[in-house]
Parts: sequence; structure tokens; C-alpha cells
Amino acid sequence: MPLTSPRRSALADQVIAQLRAQITSGDWPVGSRIPTEPELVEQLGVARNTVREAVRALAHNGLLDIRQGSGTYVVATSELAGVMNRRFADADPRHVAELRSALETEAARLAAHRRTEQDLRQLDALLERRERAWESGAAEAFVEADATLHMAVVAASHNDVLADIYADLGGVLREFLRADVGEVLRPEAHMDHARLVAAIRAGDGERAAAEASAHPFGCRLGAGPLGAVEQVP
Repeated sequence: MPLTSPRRSALADQVIAQLRAQITSGDWPVGSRIPTEPELVEQLGVARNTVREAVRALAHNGLLDIRQGSGTYVVATSELAGVMNRRFADADPRHVAELRSALETEAARLAAHRRTEQDLRQLDALLERRERAWESGAAEAFVEADATLHMAVVAASHNDVLADIYADLGGVLREFLRADVGEVLRPEAHMDHARLVAAIRAGDGERAAAEASAHPFGCRLGAGPLGAVEQVP
């Protein structure tokens, strides 16, 4: 008997689309736990099996992680991000650092020439937030603030393809940054990003690129294991 293409019900497709929209819009951010199955059944007005099928489909695509006894969590903002999270989970940290450096270096160069006044205001605000997070000593707050600032630099390049690829790598980059920073912020590992923002403001593409390539993680991975740092002059 020849194989035939199975057809998912239109209702299940609609539920998948609604759940995906909650994730991609940021209403359910990465790391958050989504409503429970009974809550989704009540909110959506559909059968439990339909909700379960939709959640499993998004988990299969890498957007959700079903953790028995704990709940279901958002782990990526797109199918591509989910694939990247799985593909690069065990990658060499140096290779991840080099990839991020390559993306951010070109993004910073472009941002210096394309940034708007709104971009500059955003960069100033996020730079201040990053410094406050560092001074607070809260490692997780610093990871989020640092990652958000770098994302804003990439966004200021106004290259949608570059920004989308970088965003899809966001989960991978955050995990390596968390491992690199550790639970305690080390004063000697701090990197000043003010010069990067200043170069973008000045429209100096080469200087912005040089600043971005100097500190892809806020500190640079050295020859030792993940977590060991080599200071950047």
C-alpha cells in the first residue's frame, strides 16, 4: 500500500498558529512556562486532545520543551531557533564565540552608517541598563542586559536577514554567555561597551567593527575550558 500524506485537522492548525503567535510576539518569552493544558483548553475552547497535539507539534519543532512534573517551557522563538539550539548545544565554545564575533562585527560596521536617532537612544538606554546590572552583581540580569544590548546593535544595522539569523541564535548565545559569566560576576572580566556605542554614534564603521570584535561575549574565551577568560586589551 503506498504511503499517503497524513492531514492534521484545521482546528489543530489554528491552535498551533495561536500558540506560535504567543511565542513569536514575546507574550510568552523564552524561559517562561506556558499555561497548563487545562488552562489552554479553557482559554481556547477546544478539546484536550487538540491542545495536546498542538503543544507536541511545537515541542517537536523546538519551540517548546515539555518537562514532566514541571510544565511546558518556551525554549526558542522560531523553528529555526529551535533547530539551532539543538544543533549547537554541544558546540565548541570558541566556535560559537567566533560566529558571534563575525555577525556582530559586520552588524556594528553597518550600524555605524545606518543607525537612526531612535537606535542611538535605544543603545544608550540599554548600555545604562547593562552597567546597572553589572554593578548589582546579578549574573542573570547581566546576561540578559548584555544580550539585549548586542541585539540592539545588530538591529541598528537595519539588515533584516542578519538580525533574524542573530535572533535565532539568541538562545545558543545566551547559554554560552551564562556559562562564561558563571554565577559570580568577576570584576576583571568586565568589558566596557561605551566605546562601541560611541563609535556607532560617530558613524565610524571600522572603529565600531573593531570594538565589536574585541568582546563578543563581554569577555573572551581563552585557551582553557569554558569559563576561563582571556582579557582583551
